[in-house]
Amino acid sequence: MCRPRARSRPACLDADVESVTRWLLTKCFGRPSGPLGRLGGRLMARGNAATERHVVALAAPAEDDVVLVVGPGPGIGLAAAAERSAHVVGVDPSEVMRAMARRRCAPLIARGRLRLSPGTAARTGQPDSSADVVISVNNLQLWPDVPAALAELHRVLRPGGRLLLSVHERFLPTDLPTLADTVRAAGFPSVRTWTWQPPTRMASRAAQLEAVRSR
Repeated sequence: MCRPRARSRPACLDADVESVTRWLLTKCFGRPSGPLGRLGGRLMARGNAATERHVVALAAPAEDDVVLVVGPGPGIGLAAAAERSAHVVGVDPSEVMRAMARRRCAPLIARGRLRLSPGTAARTGQPDSSADVVISVNNLQLWPDVPAALAELHRVLRPGGRLLLSVHERFLPTDLPTLADTVRAAGFPSVRTWTWQPPTRMASRAAQLEAVRSR
């Protein structure tokens, strides 16, 4: 009995599928916009919540600490930080995410504990040596230039200030030891790394890093 030949899919079709997938991921998660961005924000609010709260707890900012949250998305970690510190700044390039965070954090904004601004990891728009703590959860994989972003975060941290990064381990652009070396090269002599498994089904294992700017 003769079997029919398996037909290979045209390469152009694979390229089209990859292009559409990349476009969808960008609209939902990379640079959220429109209805897809709002859908991505709702998914992030559920999937990232445990990790964001965990990282804020690790940072343990004091009431008077200035906390910069890079890429806060829909604002789960932003709210957690502003419940501890009276001086929280969130920078995100997506107006959709900033709008979601404003709604979620409206009482904290009204109390003057939190403000939101357009910005990215490489261009935060914050003054030199203005932050005691910088937090970034699940957006390092989206930074176009990681060394430039780390240099910017070093600039805005005060001497002795702390940087806490967390990213889905499967999306980490390099291994943790290499990332640690890149962070040290940006001017952070004290760096430690580890992995953490969030206690929720939707969240994957996180690669995490803490660094301290020299005094």
